[in-house]
Amino acid sequence: MSAVFENTAKDVAAGDRSPLALGPPGRTIVFDAHGAVPLSRFLDEVRGVAAGLPAAAHVLNLCEDRYRFLVAFCAAAVRGQTTLLPASRAEATVAQVSVQYPDSYCIVELDAKKGPGESYYVLPEVLPRREGDTPLIDADALVAIGFTSGSTGQPSATPKRWRAFRAGTGQNLAALAGLLGAGDSNFTTPVLATVPSQHMYGMEMSVLLPLLGPVAIHGSRPFFPADIARAANDAATPPLLVTSPVHLRALLQSGVAMPPLAGIVCSTAPLPSELAAEAEQRYHCHVRELFGSTETCVIARRRTAVESAWTPLPGVGLTPQPDGTRVTAAHLDHPVVLADVVELQADGRFILRGRHADLLEIAGKRASLGDLTRILLGVPGVEDGVVVQLDAEKGGVRRIAAVVVAPGMDEASLMQLLRGRCDPVFLPRRVRFVAQLPRNATGKIPRQILLDTLSA
Repeated sequence: MSAVFENTAKDVAAGDRSPLALGPPGRTIVFDAHGAVPLSRFLDEVRGVAAGLPAAAHVLNLCEDRYRFLVAFCAAAVRGQTTLLPASRAEATVAQVSVQYPDSYCIVELDAKKGPGESYYVLPEVLPRREGDTPLIDADALVAIGFTSGSTGQPSATPKRWRAFRAGTGQNLAALAGLLGAGDSNFTTPVLATVPSQHMYGMEMSVLLPLLGPVAIHGSRPFFPADIARAANDAATPPLLVTSPVHLRALLQSGVAMPPLAGIVCSTAPLPSELAAEAEQRYHCHVRELFGSTETCVIARRRTAVESAWTPLPGVGLTPQPDGTRVTAAHLDHPVVLADVVELQADGRFILRGRHADLLEIAGKRASLGDLTRILLGVPGVEDGVVVQLDAEKGGVRRIAAVVVAPGMDEASLMQLLRGRCDPVFLPRRVRFVAQLPRNATGKIPRQILLDTLSA
């Protein structure tokens, strides 16, 4: 990797100012079916958009086009504005965040649907350009606030400073070693991402990597398998596919032919080893799973098809404690306690045992909701599903339930198939069949939505 990208995690001390983007002016930062965008043009458009932004402290970047999201995010950072990253672009979620941050506005594209009450700035169809030097961002600048998905409770806000993003990107480049190209001035690895830029995993892999690493990102966010294959064909060399277990499963089930891939990166939910192995065999490349959270960003990696243990990224320290795991890292201002329970190994790697709140103990036996969901997904005829523990009833009893997508199957046949796969004490006491799970853009389901679905 060239020296300019090796310095990603350096020179980020308090008070320092560092470039918004790294690399030579001619290197490709974004590509699509229409061609490549060099870094020089991108920075011209960042400066042009920044000059026209309204005055405010915060901005909700709702752009779906990845290039326009990237330009808008950087333009806001140049203006000293903090980008708010809600867990979804749903009207109610955007309205809630706007109320929490009254000195804010929304950046949208021309054809975007606008909700009532919010202030909007519409990006022009032709982005304005302004020449100048590469913008410098203060290390302490609060460039983003991420919001958790609410999959285990209420969403919470996590501030992200520029120095943390830079240091985290350096760690992520180490996590992707072997999947990215040489990173010299004449070559950047094309990356195709199915996850939204607003999600922290999408932010790390599809926004920060092309800014600070030897990466060119595809300007779209393909969702359906045929769109993923079409976008992959836009790359001049085999691209790295950044995706989620839900999207990867759909891609495999579709049977759509894919061009050669440099590798597959997966996160946002546990990746079954069987699914990883199937993807490696089908696409003839490694599948690397990343472990992290909105609070910590990515902190560990593994090749899930052949190993169960996780390797912490450089500089990451883990300390098990009764309520979860204490995480320290170069990109974190202070230690973060995750609800995930880990078991440290002598070689420094760790086994993930599940979230503290997901661990079940019934009749002296133990299991986790993650393991039970994996068993459910392994039942023939089950296309999608999730196991959840309900809120406590009278007497403190917390029953197990399942929301399942399994066309043509009834509860009796499902239960019969499950009995041969898990202990009877962990069989769901309530099953709700649906046509489609209410997953968000990264495949997660807020817990309250699951409970509402079960009670409907």
